[in-house]
Amino acid sequence: MKIEDYGVIGDMHTLALVGRNGSIDWLCLPRFGDEACFAALLGQKGNGFWQICPDEPITGTRRCYRENTLILETEFTTATGVARVIDFMPVVGESRDVVRIVEGLSGEVAMKMQLVIRFDYGRTVPWVRHLEKGGLIAMAGPNALILRTQVPVRGEDLSTVARFSAMAGERKPFMLTWYPSHENPQAPLEVEDALIQTQRYWETWAARCTYRGPWRSSVVRSLLTLKALTYAPTGGIVAAGTTSLPEFIGGVRNWDYRFCWLRDATFTLYSFMTAGYTDEARAWSDWLLRAVAGDPSQLQIMYGLAGERTLPEFELGHLCGYENSRPVRIGNAASAQFQLDVYGEVMDAMHAARTAGIEMDEEAWHLQRHLVDFVIAHWQDPDEGIWEIRGPRRHFTHSKVMAWVALDRAVKGVEQFGLPGPVAEWSAARSEIHADICRQGFNPARNAFTQFYGADELDASLLMIPLVGFLPANDARTISTVELIERELTVDGLVQRYETKTSGHIDGLPAGEGTFLPCSFWLADCLHLMGRKKEATALFEKLLAVCNDLGLLAEEYDPRSGRQLGNVPQAFSHVGLVNSAHNLSPKTWGPAEERSAV
Repeated sequence: MKIEDYGVIGDMHTLALVGRNGSIDWLCLPRFGDEACFAALLGQKGNGFWQICPDEPITGTRRCYRENTLILETEFTTATGVARVIDFMPVVGESRDVVRIVEGLSGEVAMKMQLVIRFDYGRTVPWVRHLEKGGLIAMAGPNALILRTQVPVRGEDLSTVARFSAMAGERKPFMLTWYPSHENPQAPLEVEDALIQTQRYWETWAARCTYRGPWRSSVVRSLLTLKALTYAPTGGIVAAGTTSLPEFIGGVRNWDYRFCWLRDATFTLYSFMTAGYTDEARAWSDWLLRAVAGDPSQLQIMYGLAGERTLPEFELGHLCGYENSRPVRIGNAASAQFQLDVYGEVMDAMHAARTAGIEMDEEAWHLQRHLVDFVIAHWQDPDEGIWEIRGPRRHFTHSKVMAWVALDRAVKGVEQFGLPGPVAEWSAARSEIHADICRQGFNPARNAFTQFYGADELDASLLMIPLVGFLPANDARTISTVELIERELTVDGLVQRYETKTSGHIDGLPAGEGTFLPCSFWLADCLHLMGRKKEATALFEKLLAVCNDLGLLAEEYDPRSGRQLGNVPQAFSHVGLVNSAHNLSPKTWGPAEERSAV
């Protein structure tokens, strides 16, 4: 299926992708970064999936979330009746469960279930034994799954199948539970109670959203998605729930996004705080402090869910990849890169948290001072940049801008919160960095800031210049840069990160990728700050139309084929949606105004 054909369910420990055909093709257990037991998304169906659908021709399919929840309902219409499959992950209890309830709505529909469990990304066939009271246990190595159902199941070609009917008024539950294989499974949940409690939890959480603008339903759906991408025990938020979904179909731009990027911190904090979710913002800032603690020279761009630092990258050669997009990668080697901009992102995130009233102790400021010292000592060094270029280090303009942000927020910490620090030294360094960027990052021949010092190429990350307050939105250099990005880096109005039309460009990878949705939201924010409010709103509405029928976004979009691309659901894209909605809504003070006015 297309990437946009999937919905997401989750319990803030892991998540699953459910296709419109009733198949769960992706599930990692018990955490985002652990091995998968359903990996059909990245290869053949034999690599694990769980499908429940009619066993007769389908004449119509309709799906939706229960309002303000992560409970997904898919209705199948056949010649004999209508049946619904209700999918959710309970947020109650200690076990990790996926629940699927088949409900007959009218007539009688012949149904089928097929379950293929393959641990370790499809490489391990488990040992399966059937239970006397219905269902089965599948076990391999450290992992075990127990399927509980009253529907009779049987083995067939290394899979588990069932055929049954859904009559009007009937409800037949299936519950799949993960547990460590060396332990006994926990007692099963009462399915209907779990459904009620899960619905109540999400509805209560969604009701806390303070946004009352014209795009409330889209904002709430995006916030629910961000919550689903949160790992509850630590507060860390992963960039996406999947790995290796391609940025170009059939290409090699396939990366593992099941980790926590520091640069997402600022955007995510603003998304939660401006929508009234201070608890989530506090948990995220606490995670941030724990993750970055240590020697500033050892700061990483990303960490595991609990702050893990070792994230080795390797390839799974046995998987053909989504639509033959190889290689399939696990882990991310970019974690070892030097990216100067993350120091600015961390400083900006902590400043935003203080501005929102989130208390931080003296140790937090002590850590920040060490980060500032590192920036002062290393801001003139080249780095790999925001896009994690796997090539020679360069003096990326955006990286220098974020180094300026680090010094600027340090100065503001002294001026606005009375924190101790050598403000005169920091102010001087801030001015030096600013002058250097304006001198070397701005290309007079192009009349624009360019990707790196001395380059002619553009980069969409330069849209951040007015958004972080480096230059005002009405500065002539800002305006000319934004306008040139509009002319040269957009496809059907949506923004590409940088030019990738020719093979062997700056990233050394083959040509081609989609438009980058977060950058497209940044363009809408810039247009809004520049006073081009109708154009900003029109672009935002175009981006909303890119969402699938469930309101979900991947990382990229190809306007030519009309398809979403990259890992899904993508936190950065949904953060952009939430922040832009606040920026563009009347009578609200959004993140763009907040950061640009710092």
